[in-house]
Amino acid sequence: MATLKALVVDDASFVRDLVKRTIRQRFPVIETTDAQNGRRAQSLMSRASFDLILCDWEMPEMSGLELLQWMRQQPQYEKVPFIMITSRGDKSHVIEAVNEGVSEYLGKPFSPEGLSKKIIKVMGNTLTMAMGQSGKSMAGQADAFKESAALLTQKREPASQVVDQPAPAPVAFAPSSSEGSKPAMGKSSMSLASIRFADSTLKSVVKDINLTEVRVIARQDQEFPGILDQAVVDIETGEGQMARLNGYVHQLQAVDKRKDTDFVSVTIRFVDEDPKKMEDLSRFVARFRAGKR
Repeated sequence: MATLKALVVDDASFVRDLVKRTIRQRFPVIETTDAQNGRRAQSLMSRASFDLILCDWEMPEMSGLELLQWMRQQPQYEKVPFIMITSRGDKSHVIEAVNEGVSEYLGKPFSPEGLSKKIIKVMGNTLTMAMGQSGKSMAGQADAFKESAALLTQKREPASQVVDQPAPAPVAFAPSSSEGSKPAMGKSSMSLASIRFADSTLKSVVKDINLTEVRVIARQDQEFPGILDQAVVDIETGEGQMARLNGYVHQLQAVDKRKDTDFVSVTIRFVDEDPKKMEDLSRFVARFRAGKR
């Protein structure tokens, strides 16, 4: 029976499911509840007690930072671990979160191992004691706990020094070449994109984009993700603003019928439900379509 309770907060149900699945598989002593935004999380936290909060930054109604600020003002949550899981990894945002009392910072997209280590680090002896009392087997956790053993006894590092994956520089998008043309990677007339995955970044050319997905073409000599792997697509929306769109790999397909094709088509399906991100994406799609005419 679970002895600890965690609240998972993210506007994307796909991300919430990934976090909950990781916790369920690796930490059976932790029971999870989820919320689609900070306002809903605030309501749940007012009615029940949680031992761990895992929260996205950019969400409708109430952001992760606003939830953190409210949480640290509540006596029962002053010292409860708060892990910010977000695609915002630039230094200014990390410092802002640290100043508000964040316990740890995990960049999207993340791996189950990365998430597990953060949970182990912030929960420390509380998690160790719960594991011992439950008597349950933590299948698959031996290596993770061995690697993180020092974290349970060492002095905690400031969260600003342990960012997993800083956001890259903004990617500028230009009008795409015609659909029927041969992909020519690197030409300035193409829409170049860097798509981040948990362990790699894919350099590619944007072929099409709409409000639900983006399709890119990439050289096959790169490291490719798997179907359903998390992804973050950074889009420069104009005037120095950038939207970081969370998604997952929906489709991988060879561009040519040849077995030794040089290019692979990758479709990333977006999962964000934040109205602000959708508004930014809508404006960009309109400009992208106009540039293709």
